[in-house]
Amino acid sequence: MNANYDVIKKRLEAILEPESFMHKEEEIIAFECDALTYYRVKPVFVVLPSTNRQVSEIIKVCDEYDMPFVPRGAGTGLSGGALPVDDGVLISLAKMNQILEIDIPNRLVVVQPGVINRSVSEAVDGFGYYYAPDPSSQIVCTIGGNVAENSGGVHCLKYGVTTNHILGLEMVLPNGEIVELGGKNQEYPGYDLLSIVVGSEGLLGIVTKVILKISKKPQLVKTLFASFDKIENAGSSVSGIISNGIIPAGMEIMDNTCIKAVQISVKAGYPEDAESILLIELDGPTAEVEAQLPIVENVLRENSAIQIKIAKDETERELFWKGRKSAFAAMGRVSPDYYVQDGVIPRNKLAEVLTKTKQLSEEYGFTIANVFHAGDGNLHPLILFNSENEGEFEKVERLAGEILRICVEAGGSITGEHGVGFDKKGYIPLMFNEDDLDTMQLISCTFDTKGLCNPGKLFPTPRSCAEHGMTKERALELENKVEGELF
Repeated sequence: MNANYDVIKKRLEAILEPESFMHKEEEIIAFECDALTYYRVKPVFVVLPSTNRQVSEIIKVCDEYDMPFVPRGAGTGLSGGALPVDDGVLISLAKMNQILEIDIPNRLVVVQPGVINRSVSEAVDGFGYYYAPDPSSQIVCTIGGNVAENSGGVHCLKYGVTTNHILGLEMVLPNGEIVELGGKNQEYPGYDLLSIVVGSEGLLGIVTKVILKISKKPQLVKTLFASFDKIENAGSSVSGIISNGIIPAGMEIMDNTCIKAVQISVKAGYPEDAESILLIELDGPTAEVEAQLPIVENVLRENSAIQIKIAKDETERELFWKGRKSAFAAMGRVSPDYYVQDGVIPRNKLAEVLTKTKQLSEEYGFTIANVFHAGDGNLHPLILFNSENEGEFEKVERLAGEILRICVEAGGSITGEHGVGFDKKGYIPLMFNEDDLDTMQLISCTFDTKGLCNPGKLFPTPRSCAEHGMTKERALELENKVEGELF
């Protein structure tokens, strides 16, 4: 424990209201993990600031006494990105949950980081607008967490991920300084530091305000699903639709294991005897959607779709999507535990990767349910197991790592939207060499010279600023190398 524990405690208590400072065992236990519950660490203190000034003062105390700190949103992350660190402070942004400004003429909304994703769309719904990024956890996840992980969602194929909808933000640097990046205009001159921060997984500072772009609701939305007796046919349908020049708002595939679990939980109207379903949403101008729909139906038939069902109204449309967005939670109906992985592959490698995943499933002896954002190749294999059986979780970890290896070998990535966090940091060398990692480290250490901000995440250990021991000579060598490659 930090030798200055009592001093730090008094300093933090002086900054916060009594109910916003926690240090007792029974108080902090609720914050020992995020949604990846298999890794748990109890922080020394949990603080819940209400203003950016409080965040700044808290971080200044941490900086003064070399105490690590971890930012946290709603705790829905699935990569251990909000996992506390030993002898550290966990900074929850839950109380910073206000929508500060709605500017319809300029199509923007200004929010604090603790605002729930879905709340933004609800706030502007009456004006005919919505916020496009829609993670499956959007009814509980926060904008601050979305910024940290560059979250996507079921509609990211057409509308992009979080970074495509951020105009600017305010953040507190690891030394306590408050800075603003970007702004309310579409473009700002100079280095694009905003894009460095979005998706940096909380390693560069704590975001305290976000300027979001909102989108006009489309004239017409058509949602449908098709069932197949082979999951490969669902994948071929995805390629066929896009090769016809159609970019749906979203395309999602679920296999039979997921379908059955969802039907038990939600009763979304999916056919339980289907090997897989492909859920498709078209939106846009009425004439465009009406022209696209028959083309999509024809592609589905060409790929041996057994059933094609179009949502008859908004209620049924929402039910179709409720089924997809409930897929992870529904696994609790069929398995005591599950481990969700997150990898990306090129669309044309879907059949190959699914075949190899099935082989791994048989080799390791675990059922793997598949649900994924088919349009952008973002896979979410769910490994079903029982944590009460000794040694099972360790085997599942190895299996999950093998799935990531397959994704990278297919030309993909180890994460699409869940982040690297604590869970996947050991696999990041599959994608990046030492020079790549050193360059990333150089950027991280520029923001966080002491390595106090969310340490132990993203980089393979040892790779904190202090542990890695990057010399000035090595930093200069990297700078010259990057400059030479650019110019």
